[in-house]
Amino acid sequence: MLDKLAAVAAHYEEVERQLGDPVISGDFARVRELARERSDLEPVVAKYHELRVAQDQLDQARAILADPAQADLHGLAREEEAELEGRIETLTQEARTLLLPKDPNDDRNVIVEIRGGTGGEEAALFAADLLRMYTRYAENRGWRTEILSATETGIGGYKEVIFQVTGQGAYSRLKFEGGVHRVQRVPATEASGRIHTSTATVAVLPEVDEVEIDIPDKDVEIEIYKSAGAGGQNVQKNSTAVRLRHLPTGLVVQCQDERSQLQNKLRAFSILRARLYDLEQEKQDREVGDSRRSMVGTGERSEKIRTYNYPQSRVTDHRVGLTSYRLEQVINGDIDEFIDELLAADQARRMQAIETAQ
Repeated sequence: MLDKLAAVAAHYEEVERQLGDPVISGDFARVRELARERSDLEPVVAKYHELRVAQDQLDQARAILADPAQADLHGLAREEEAELEGRIETLTQEARTLLLPKDPNDDRNVIVEIRGGTGGEEAALFAADLLRMYTRYAENRGWRTEILSATETGIGGYKEVIFQVTGQGAYSRLKFEGGVHRVQRVPATEASGRIHTSTATVAVLPEVDEVEIDIPDKDVEIEIYKSAGAGGQNVQKNSTAVRLRHLPTGLVVQCQDERSQLQNKLRAFSILRARLYDLEQEKQDREVGDSRRSMVGTGERSEKIRTYNYPQSRVTDHRVGLTSYRLEQVINGDIDEFIDELLAADQARRMQAIETAQ
């Protein structure tokens, strides 16, 4: 472990050297790439230095225990030895986690798609609740959110809403939220007071740019039409809404929320690129026989991942078996408890895979 960390530390020093090189400093793209790499390496190097200090202290304690002339210090040295052995074990485990291969998408912004599922109007209202939950979570972390496309119902719900989350590490924190979310409660539209079960699906897609996903003009059919709101009211007299149909895959994306046809077109292409990128990632995963989300489930939209039970104020994540009785706080954006547990499960699975391979 120390040898692996020493190699990382040596590479970190080389990155530092390159950043100070006057020749490289004029290449802004290269400087940006090196600065990002340095930022990724810093936690590993810091952990390496902690381990070295602890190991040096352990060696000193053992040297005292091996010296009969310092018998009066053996009691203290044994206590220190036991404490340092435990600390080194903890630091080593933390270092192993830091050395795990990083998901290349972790630093990306994300596009989140929420759709009302089973349950009609109640499912659409639940989709609105999930939108609020993720929006407030993003606000708490200092991220920016922007709705790209929305199809509203007449009572404040969403048949579908697509929004962008912009901020450092957005994908790394939200990537396990994809799947079916289930709610159990008495709907506002239910007169008899019976508890209903409804669902909404969530998809979390990393945002990609035009360079990464090239979409030839011949592959896209573009339709321009008039925007319409809930109930069919005309939002715009002019034709500003845009519908894209990707001919090779059959994917359809539409945006109508902006007043500008150009803005709607740009948003629609952004969503289309994210969906195409996700399709390509899933294809690659199938080819290597492993899903990037297998540690907490397949990530398929048909998979039930979490239940929000209002009568019991209970939220249960079925992938990691975590239950919280803080439903009100969770639905208002306090979801770090679940995300942290999912990340820990992911790290444990990947660590086990590496150890098994060795």
